[in-house]
Amino acid sequence: LLSKQKRSRRMKANDRERNRMHHLNSALDALRSVLPTFPDDAKLTKIETLRFAHNYIWALTQSLRLA
Repeated sequence: LLSKQKRSRRMKANDRERNRMHHLNSALDALRSVLPTFPDDAKLTKIETLRFAHNYIWALTQSLRLA
């Protein structure tokens, strides 16, 4: 009985983690879709996407400050 409970908890935890990663990947895909990339078909890694988004937002902010 204890083994079945542990297995059940582990399966639920795995399912939650799988769903979390699915949502994270979907969010990163949505972010990639609004970032300008060169060439257009290049897929950025997760960390590249986050760094590029940060730098892009910073550059846009600087452009607005100078305008």
